[in-house]
Amino acid sequence: MSRVARKPIILPKGVECTVGRDEITIRGPKATLTMHTLPGVKVSIADGNVLCEMVANGEVKFAGTTRALLANMVKGVTEGFERKLSLVGVGYRASIQGKDLNLSLGFSHPVVYRVPDGVSIETPAVTEILIKGADKQLVGEVAAKIRAFRPPEPYKGKGVRYTGEKVIRKEAKKA
Repeated sequence: MSRVARKPIILPKGVECTVGRDEITIRGPKATLTMHTLPGVKVSIADGNVLCEMVANGEVKFAGTTRALLANMVKGVTEGFERKLSLVGVGYRASIQGKDLNLSLGFSHPVVYRVPDGVSIETPAVTEILIKGADKQLVGEVAAKIRAFRPPEPYKGKGVRYTGEKVIRKEAKKA
C-alpha cells in the first residue's frame, strides 16, 4: 500500500467525519466539505483518526490520493486556505463591490469577476488580492482564473501574479 495512505489523519477537536456509502463528509468550525469515495479505497474512523485502506484488487494510487484529499479537507475546515495575488503594472488595481471583483488591467474595459460561493476575496491594498476558503481546489482555481485575465508578460513583468512568483524576464531587442 502507499506510504501516504498508511498515515492516519488526526481529527482535531470540533471536527466531525462521517463516512457514507458513496461519500465522505467532514464538518468543522469553518465549513462542511464532502467528497465522493474513490474506487478500491475503504475509509474508516477509529479512535479519532481517519484511516484509508486499499480494498483487494484496488488501485494503490487511489489510496494515497484519497488520504491526501481528506487531509486537505480537514485542514480546510479548521484553518482554511488562502492565496495571494499581486497586480504589477501602472494603473492596475482591484476592488470588491458586493460579490464582484472589479479589475483594471490595462484593457479598454474593466474586468468583472463574480466570486463563487465558498470563497471570499479581500483587497487589502489596491494592488493585492487575498483569496480565502475552505476548499483548497476551489481557492486555487479562483486564483488561477483571476491570474489568467492578465498573466505576467516576460518583457516588463506586468500582469497578475502570485505573491512570491518569480517571472523570468527576457532581454529586449537591441537596435
